[in-house]
Amino acid sequence: MPQVAFTTLGCKVNQFETEIMEGLFKQRGYEMVPFDQVADVYVINTCSVTHLGEKKSRQIIRRAIRLNPKAIVAVAGCYAQVSPQEIEAIEGVKVIVGTQDRQRIVDLVEQAAQCMSPVNIVTNIMKAEHFEDIPLFDAPGRTRAFLKIQEGCTNFCTYCIIPYARGPLRSRPLSSIIQETEKLIAAGFKEIVLTGIHLGAYGRDVEDKITLADVVRAILKIQGLVRLRLGSLESIEISDELIALMKQDDRLCSHLHLPLQAGDAVVLKAMNRHYTLDEYQQLIANIRNKVEDIAISTDIIVGFPGETPEMFNNALAFVEKMNFSRMHIFPYSRRSGTPAAEYSGQIPEEEKRRRVQIMQELAEKKADEFLQSFLNRQFTVLFEMESQKSENIIDGLTGNYIRVYTNGNQNMQGKSFQIILEKPYRDGVWGKIVD
Repeated sequence: MPQVAFTTLGCKVNQFETEIMEGLFKQRGYEMVPFDQVADVYVINTCSVTHLGEKKSRQIIRRAIRLNPKAIVAVAGCYAQVSPQEIEAIEGVKVIVGTQDRQRIVDLVEQAAQCMSPVNIVTNIMKAEHFEDIPLFDAPGRTRAFLKIQEGCTNFCTYCIIPYARGPLRSRPLSSIIQETEKLIAAGFKEIVLTGIHLGAYGRDVEDKITLADVVRAILKIQGLVRLRLGSLESIEISDELIALMKQDDRLCSHLHLPLQAGDAVVLKAMNRHYTLDEYQQLIANIRNKVEDIAISTDIIVGFPGETPEMFNNALAFVEKMNFSRMHIFPYSRRSGTPAAEYSGQIPEEEKRRRVQIMQELAEKKADEFLQSFLNRQFTVLFEMESQKSENIIDGLTGNYIRVYTNGNQNMQGKSFQIILEKPYRDGVWGKIVD
């Protein structure tokens, strides 16, 4: 039986797409092995969000080639899409796929075994018209399953390479979404997480103008669903319908990830984000007023070109009062081909690192305050897996994305328990099961 090894860099969408490709290989009789073992085929699903993501992608490609110089090394994902020539120049790469036509990955690998030159099928992603609807043939044994329902982005933020890597908006048909959800629930998954590159834009590309709220409403009707969670959304795309559904049905998790990206008005405009700070703040206040105990997490980029010390301090002050549950902090990464790469006022790397550290310290403080506000209260926790079997500790999540640890065993996996949150612990809290 031929062996194939996978590794994934980047976002949850990439992780989902790797699982899709794994299922295709299993359907054809391949055995999955860890990436650090000798295999007949290596598939690297790459990331291009930052230059460090691309650098790490190249390092992993070369590592696979060293592990087995005779293996078929296939490269997919965003980096393969935007820079296929760079990847083709790496001696030993046999297949380059990009962000479409991944349903052909097994055929391409087997074709490459018969060819002397690399098989490169990367084409102009901006001409893509349809969502690549590949069934999930094999779902790894976890409690949460990611379900991609949308592809492409048209925001064109000045710092971001993703619209050039993922192309225009393409929405998955609702019938396919329902079918895949039913399959995942039948396979034992308790929580479904909807993902996409520009998730809130779901349905804009189809004639009947179906919306993300319509998708959520349809999934909530499926028997056996325990939880439904939304992936990252643009704040201006949170509709009143979505908030109403979250308030009405506690299976729709009270957690939203709404990237802010900048806490200064000048920087926000330079980024070509499609909202003002006042609009963002008012939206968050409105959501919190309607949905009790909601967690709102975000992304922040520091060191954007032209960000003065005063602008950075403005961002700190804005973030301080927003009380996010969690913040992901990134230094600005100069991406060739994006407008911001040519902006004047590029910030030195050392200064970006300093600002990241300051913003990260604030993020940790706000996360701690968020957790502290829920101590001594009771929540439903859906347990996922044993953290350390030797300690008999198991962990899971509340609906508002607080990680909870308690004494337990693998028999609790995939089950919900009422837990009193007692004290901070690791990256979450320690809880006690209510008798």
